[in-house]
Parts: sequence; C-alpha cells; structure tokens
Amino acid sequence: MQRTRRRVLALTSSAAVGALALTGCTAGGGDADPDALVVSTFPFGVEQMQEAVIDPFTEATGIEVEIATGSNADRVSQLELTGGEDPGVDVMLISDYYAALAQEKELFQPVDPDQVPALAEIADFAKEEAYAGPAYSYQLNGTLYRTDELSAEEAASWDLWANEDLAGDLALPDISITAGQLTISGVADTFGSGPYDVDTAFSTMGEWAPNMLQFYSSSTEVTNLLVQGEIVAADTISAFATDLIAAGEPVAWTPPESGAFMATNRAMIPAGAAHVDEAHQFIDYLLSVEAQSASAELVGDLPVNPEAEIPAAITDAVGDIAADPVAAGYATLDPAELVPTRNEWVERFAREVTAQ
Repeated sequence: MQRTRRRVLALTSSAAVGALALTGCTAGGGDADPDALVVSTFPFGVEQMQEAVIDPFTEATGIEVEIATGSNADRVSQLELTGGEDPGVDVMLISDYYAALAQEKELFQPVDPDQVPALAEIADFAKEEAYAGPAYSYQLNGTLYRTDELSAEEAASWDLWANEDLAGDLALPDISITAGQLTISGVADTFGSGPYDVDTAFSTMGEWAPNMLQFYSSSTEVTNLLVQGEIVAADTISAFATDLIAAGEPVAWTPPESGAFMATNRAMIPAGAAHVDEAHQFIDYLLSVEAQSASAELVGDLPVNPEAEIPAAITDAVGDIAADPVAAGYATLDPAELVPTRNEWVERFAREVTAQ
C-alpha cells in the first residue's frame, strides 16, 4: 500500500497541566499530610507503582507516602518557582534529560551513597557521576514493526527509513520526546562521527522525511497507527511494545543494528526537600531486588538491579537485552552534550527534518 501523505504533530502543553495533582496515599485521605514523604512521578502507571513500590515501602518502614504527578517539564518548572526552598516534593522520579536540566540549575541535591546501600547492587550505567541521583529504570530505543509486513532484519536496518517503497508507511519520533534524541544519536553514530554529530543526523533524516507519515510526539497515536495498519514501522522505545505483544497484536520490537542508545529515569532529591532522610530510605528501597522485581512485573519498568526478576512480558518484547543492556550494545548519552544544545537542536530539527 503506497502512501505519500505526511503529518507532523507539534508538542503542545496546557496551562492546566502546570499544577501538580496530589494523590493522598494515607489511609484517611483528605488534605496532604505535612509529615508524609512526597514522591513526584509520571502521570501514568500510578496505581501500579502504588502496589509495586509505595505500599510495600510504607509497610516495611512505617513512612507514609503521598504521590504527586505531572509532566517532566511542569515538574521542573515547579522546582524553579520555589527557588531552592522546600518545593513540597522529597523524591522526584524524572527522565534523565530533565534531571540534568534541573541539576544544572541547582534544583537537586546529591544523593548520599552512604544512605543508599542498594547503590552497590545496581548496574554501573545506573549510577553515572553526571547525575546527582541514580537511575531506577531505563528505556531502549529500537523499531516497533508489523511482523506481517517486515522481518526483524529489515526492521533493524537504518536503511528501512530510506526505503521509498514504504513512503507514507513509516513514522519517526519528534525530537521533543525521549525516543527523538535517541534516534538522532543513533543516526549520528551510524552515519556520522558519533552520537552528537547532528549535522549528519539532520541531513540524513531530512532525506528520509518524505517517506514518513508523521514525526510523532504521542505514543498512543503511533501505536494506534501501527495496530490499525496505517504504518508498518516506527522508531520508538521498547516499553510501547510490551502491551501490544502481550495482547497478541502482529507486532514485534527489535534493537537497531548499530547506534543503540537508551534513556534512563532517575530518582532525584530536590534542593530544600523537607524529608531528606526518608527520601534516601525510599530510593534505597526503590533500587532493592524486591522493588525492582515488583516494578518490572506490575509497572513494566526495565530494572537496573541485575538480581531483579524480569517477567515474561518484558523478555517477550526485548529478549535477553533486559538482563544486561550494555553487554547487548546499548549506551547512554552524556547530558553535558545535550542540555546546552537543546534549544538549537530543536529549532534545527524543525527546520532541517520535519519541514522537508
């Protein structure tokens, strides 16, 4: 099926999202408990996280926890507004780029390794010195594809995106989302001098652009397009494949043949946090074998503790990579290369890639 139309979706935000919604986790509910540990996290998978991590932590320690949710950008903005004073958040679970962005503005304080014994147990990539807090999960970049249209070998090749016979049947991520920078760095590493050679990456992706149905910024949109058969492949993170494969959809996910990069989600302690000791206890529990195994099973997080049990739903999607992503060829990106260049690269991506 030949298509030539292409859609480009812009990432938008609403002022309504700016306020963080607090979900009371104490037995009585009601207003926020000033003595409770406040954990700020992503606005999805909250119930699963409550079951996998929050409730067992409270049972083990007696420390009550309340959850705050919001987008990465809005939560960093919240920290900025407090100016280093108590932000009303004690632990922030946040993606690596935004962790680095906030860290550069001195909005996070270092996690004390002496108070987090579980740091000794986790993978080396999860405790990079570039970050003030450890990774507790990670995301692999690769290709999600229809198995009735493509082979794993075809999906793994970067040549897929240049295939004019598939014009209108493909999707790539916008730079605004996690998979976007991972894809750009994969192209740069494969065709250029390294993962930050965006001149080569943007030129190459600009040549591919006419083949794209869209540069997506919504995971829901791109997975729907794939299931409905409007596209045959999309470059995306592996987490989007897990539920589709478990549901029996004719899809699979594969790592790229070269230029394989991963993003991490970090556990950070904001500057001025009111419950620093309890925050360290929570992070220590979050990195434990027990919490990592439960989070993998219930939330779908890829664990950073090598001793954690990896459920079949994850291995069905990514195979043995989840056991040791570094050994499988995956690498993380240096935030020092990404944060200072972000605005420039976003503007260039719009001009040199999506506008083509």
